[in-house]
Amino acid sequence: MAIAFFFVMDIRNYLFGGTTRQIVYKSLDASAMRSKVIAENLANVATPGYNRKEVNFEEQLNKVFAKKLPGVSDQERHLEIKVGADIAKIQPKVYEPIDTSLPGEINNVDIDMEMTKLAENQMVYGFGIKFAGFNKLNSAISGQHQS
Repeated sequence: MAIAFFFVMDIRNYLFGGTTRQIVYKSLDASAMRSKVIAENLANVATPGYNRKEVNFEEQLNKVFAKKLPGVSDQERHLEIKVGADIAKIQPKVYEPIDTSLPGEINNVDIDMEMTKLAENQMVYGFGIKFAGFNKLNSAISGQHQS
């Protein structure tokens, strides 16, 4: 029984601790920043010459996990050799994408696209909150039962 408990705790720590939890927290930061950027874009939909902004986070994350250490695998079934990810260095950044089109006729903000990005961002943020377990913490604080 004790061995099974420690095995389950190790799996929970592997899946939900360490690097995974750091990535979720960074993702929540990026989602919060993205919400502000989308709101700014929407607020400036009628501002002549305004350049829309976006948040770069996922691309940085993909680059970190794409790096590999030089190594030799002598067995077909060996796992790939990868660099340990330094998640602390990844920071969401606001940038202005190069976009010469003017879907809004006075600037490059497309209200339909921004609303779609806002809905997508809300889903990503909601998943991050549930994954991080904040909904359980909030329920404990407010005294509500969470199933």
